[in-house]
Amino acid sequence: MSSAPAPVPADLATAPRPATAATAAAGGPVVCVLAQLAPRLGDVAANLRTHLAVLEEARQGGAHLVVFPELSLTGYFLKDLVSDVGLRLDAPELASLAAACGDVDAVAGFVLESDDHRLYNASAYIADGRIQHIQCKVYLPTYGLFDEKRYLAAGERIEAFSAPLRSARPRRPWAAGLLVCEDLWHPSAPSILARDGMEMLIAVSASPGRGLNHENTLSTARSYDHMTRTYAQLFTSYVVYCNRVGYEDGIGFWGGSRVVGPDGELLGAPAGSDEALVWHRLDAGAVRRARLHTPLLREERHDINDRESDRLRARRPRY
Repeated sequence: MSSAPAPVPADLATAPRPATAATAAAGGPVVCVLAQLAPRLGDVAANLRTHLAVLEEARQGGAHLVVFPELSLTGYFLKDLVSDVGLRLDAPELASLAAACGDVDAVAGFVLESDDHRLYNASAYIADGRIQHIQCKVYLPTYGLFDEKRYLAAGERIEAFSAPLRSARPRRPWAAGLLVCEDLWHPSAPSILARDGMEMLIAVSASPGRGLNHENTLSTARSYDHMTRTYAQLFTSYVVYCNRVGYEDGIGFWGGSRVVGPDGELLGAPAGSDEALVWHRLDAGAVRRARLHTPLLREERHDINDRESDRLRARRPRY
């Protein structure tokens, strides 16, 4: 279960208030915080200050993992600002963020500049004072509102990794997977992670609100609700989803951050459309129980999948 969201400090120069013990409600041993923020477009310094304030508040509240949204250090609709905000892995901003994490693990989004000066929409998993894993967004939307492929290079790998979570007691690393926004819309991506041993899918996004359905709710919110619940149940894994809020160029981001248990059920209500810190507890035992009760991963026929994939790759094109 989650408690009511706690507000993010409005004044970036003001130290965050301590979190109350009530924020980490009854549940498993891993306390996870979803930092549903409204980053300032192109202002890495201001966004970094917000990250540091949130990390301090989370630490005071006993958090073990803090998840920030897609491009949380830069804002989303960057366009020609992309090259101005790109960070190398040895950038002082990333070093400062890693140092501030201390014994709290964190996921943060930024524009990564590679050694050959390609720019990626990246999210980093930070633990033990360093970056443990980087996921570069594989699927770059270039339709409707989106124009990512014009400015960014696409990631080339999807793999699970070990999330240390050293401050949780009893200590137990989790097999985690990390996907960035559009990647979640391609079922092959979480399927690869599930095959690679994933127990917890961390999904981050900067999803604008689009469309109203017949129930007068946002179509995008409904889609993410379906996806997160479906992936959690089919892959018997936690889905930790953090979306941003706020406005850029008149376009609003809808929030709705949530955690879904490995049985496909929501842990508490999703966040609304305002800045918030949403607290949850995760229990590895819930993953075990779900996989014993519904052994979908155990019964998956990877031999058939591999064989048919080879057949399709070898098939001659019709045109």
